[in-house]
Amino acid sequence: MFNDIDSIKNLFREEIEKADNLKYLQELKIKYLGKKGVITGKIKSLGTIPPNERREYGQQVNDAKKYIEEIIDVHEKALRTSELNKTLQTQRIDVTVPGHYTPAGHLHPTTQVLNEIIRVFTSLGFHVEQGPEVELDFYNFEALNMPKDHPARDMQDTFYISDDVVLRTHTSSVQVRVMENNSPPLRVIAPGKVYRCDADVTHIPMFHQLEGFMVDKHITMGDLKGVLQVFIHMVFGPATKLRLRPSFFPFTEPSAEIDISCVICKGSGCSVCKNTGWLEILGAGMINPRVFEMAGYDPEFYTGFAFGMGIERVAMLKYGIDDIRLFYENDKKFLEQF
Repeated sequence: MFNDIDSIKNLFREEIEKADNLKYLQELKIKYLGKKGVITGKIKSLGTIPPNERREYGQQVNDAKKYIEEIIDVHEKALRTSELNKTLQTQRIDVTVPGHYTPAGHLHPTTQVLNEIIRVFTSLGFHVEQGPEVELDFYNFEALNMPKDHPARDMQDTFYISDDVVLRTHTSSVQVRVMENNSPPLRVIAPGKVYRCDADVTHIPMFHQLEGFMVDKHITMGDLKGVLQVFIHMVFGPATKLRLRPSFFPFTEPSAEIDISCVICKGSGCSVCKNTGWLEILGAGMINPRVFEMAGYDPEFYTGFAFGMGIERVAMLKYGIDDIRLFYENDKKFLEQF
């Protein structure tokens, strides 16, 4: 009975000498130690051994199992080392050969311009606020002095989710939300995506806008002009001129379109500025008293200004781009220029 264990070990030694690769070694391991292996079978048969011999026989089976495991482990390590050495010899890497350059990505030009604008205004004491892109009609229109059926709503080309829910057409809605929950003084900018049903070389259905506003006692148009002057000079250079042109917005009174001297011809006149020497860049004005009333502010006590700009518009002027759609066509040759 005990001789069969010695026979198994002798047979294993003969077979292990032939193991010159990992595949054959794995087959041997399964043959002797697998679920249906030789040693596993002997362990399962212990119940058939007479009780007076079972202990000694079981000990020999366990010794044989341990013996086979140790030899297989030694051979496996030796074979793995051998195969690694062969690989290093046949697939040697020349570390002196120049590597392949993997170009790093960078921020989208719109994001770069937006971050630059945010840095300018935060340096002037403004802080950033966010608001929902799916907005209530009240915050997007009514609280900004555009009640139901107001003709100014036609200027917005709105995506309606329902009668009372829209995709926001401007980030001016954040102005209302901030004023509703905070008391002056306020210096806030609200960057984010906005949506309008419009698409051509200067308009797309989704674009980025930045709303800015300041509320306190004795705020004037002079303060507005001073803040925007600093912004224009920091983004477009100190030689860039600025002018305010009368306009209309329902949420500001008085209102103005803000123009800058043409960044292409430096104000001398060209096809880009239609020979006027000026380019429109944003809209602004003093916050309408009606907007203050809707937010719970006393318009006799507080004044403030607000302005709004399209980030893509600023990027187009900054980089001399004539088609807004280029930003979102994912053309690598275009995007790699920035």
